[in-house]
Amino acid sequence: MPKKRAEIKLGKPAPDFELPATNGGTVTLKQYRGRKVVIYFYPKDLTPACTQQSCDFRDAATEFEDSNAVILGISTNDLKTHYRFIEKHELPFTLLADPEHQVCELFGVWQEKKLYGRTYMGIVRSTFLIDESGLLVQEWRNIKVKGHVEAVKQALQAT
Repeated sequence: MPKKRAEIKLGKPAPDFELPATNGGTVTLKQYRGRKVVIYFYPKDLTPACTQQSCDFRDAATEFEDSNAVILGISTNDLKTHYRFIEKHELPFTLLADPEHQVCELFGVWQEKKLYGRTYMGIVRSTFLIDESGLLVQEWRNIKVKGHVEAVKQALQAT
């Protein structure tokens, strides 16, 4: 039976977490207090839509940095796959490994999905914008890749 989606709410603190990261250590959300954080959850490294989404964030990384924002990508892939993904597509931001989908569940993106009549659990592509004090200020759930990074940039500039 699928787990109930986590209750995270706009204007409330985003749940803190700790995950292994491609920066060589572990990352907690708390360590980014004083900066805006864009967390994007994506299903799988090196797949077409996830590659496009990550490359769109890559191409806008300077604009995010100029807005005092850090980008974090999270999937259930392991660090080894993340390193290949970063190297192949020259991603300038940190990817986090959540193989047990604990953080995915905290943010309510680990959900039942259907594809070609098959039902399975997986990540629903979603993005969260967290402000400098750790409050969730915007969320996009079940997003389409095309135009998404532009919407995140606009929301970032409005905060």
